[in-house]
Amino acid sequence: MALNDDSGPAETGVSHVHITFLLMNAFSMGGTIRTTYNVAAALAERHHVEIVSVYRRRAGARFAVDPRVTVRVLSDQVPPDGDTAGHPYGQCTGLQELARRVPSLLVPRSERRYRNFSLLTDVRMTAFLRRVNTDVLVTTRPGLNLVAARYANPSVLRVGQEHLFLANHPPALRRQIARHYPKLDLVSVLTERDAEDYRDMLGSRVRVVRVPNAVPDLGTRRVGDAKVVVAAGRLARQKGFDLLIDAYAQVAHRYPDWQLHIYGSGEERGRLLAQILRLGLERQVRLMGYSAKLSEQMSQAALYVMSSRVEGFPMVLLEAMSVGLPVVSFDCPNGPADLLRQGTNGVLVRAGDVGGLADALCAVMADPGRRERMGEAARATAREYDIGRISHRWETLFDELSHGLRGTGRICG
Repeated sequence: MALNDDSGPAETGVSHVHITFLLMNAFSMGGTIRTTYNVAAALAERHHVEIVSVYRRRAGARFAVDPRVTVRVLSDQVPPDGDTAGHPYGQCTGLQELARRVPSLLVPRSERRYRNFSLLTDVRMTAFLRRVNTDVLVTTRPGLNLVAARYANPSVLRVGQEHLFLANHPPALRRQIARHYPKLDLVSVLTERDAEDYRDMLGSRVRVVRVPNAVPDLGTRRVGDAKVVVAAGRLARQKGFDLLIDAYAQVAHRYPDWQLHIYGSGEERGRLLAQILRLGLERQVRLMGYSAKLSEQMSQAALYVMSSRVEGFPMVLLEAMSVGLPVVSFDCPNGPADLLRQGTNGVLVRAGDVGGLADALCAVMADPGRRERMGEAARATAREYDIGRISHRWETLFDELSHGLRGTGRICG
């Protein structure tokens, strides 16, 4: 396996390699899934790329799949007729149904998505990992990283991606990480602060690098300045939309002709809707649901707001910046501070400071000229995370790893 490692984009004629990304559920939505699809599509210009999903529970993917990228599933839980309500276990039958009901024995209970795994996914994952015929295997969350570290074919380069920061993991999971991540060939994280934390924990036993998420060319740019504030993400506690709605209650009476549009779906929808009604904001705060054309919606708005309690690397924030939206965000761990330069392309507010968030929103809403300047600076920042640059960074890393392992019998040149 030999990849181009010069300072520019990889040239045509670079040796093709087989790259496999392993996702928990490639058919759902979220930043990890979206960025995996983006990078996979970019790498597929020169290499054979596949995405393997541990399971699926819906027929189609939420995000567009590049036709050059192969997608396959280890545990298909969608019945042939698509009736998931009538067939809750999809195409699982007999002993497979029983195995699906048994909790996972391989994924640590401290993994935040532990309940999504089972004895059935254990069996399917280990069978896949032991026989996988690929050059590079990239796993995308702690549970998958740990299983790959222990069971993946040792002839394969094993890269474990972290999309949340180390301190966000429970202590029990951090102990598992300290024990097993050194069996990987590379650990990638999204921020330099997190890279330092992982290096402190893992020492020199495994290489830790920062590779931020990339933003593709969304093909849209802010074309309007409607009196709309946009937020987007899973309707879950992590995203802090309850804090945002409380903040907007302080904004609404000062700017009654503005609206807040929150895009996304999730388990907190009912609670957030009740909060909106309780605060009398039903005319100014709207839960918009999931949108497949979010960039187009953002291009019509005036600014973007992020109220997350924690983040790994906020893809949707970067996408908003690429459209040209100025940003107001909590300075939560980790991510926003890596992207935002205070007062230049956005405004950072002390994490959890509801009043501060309201004041910052009002200040930006009041000044169209400031929004325009910040929006242009935001676009310039987003260009630093161009998909071509990030995919080339991955190719360079894969090349360095392969050269480092030649002669060990693990990589065939």
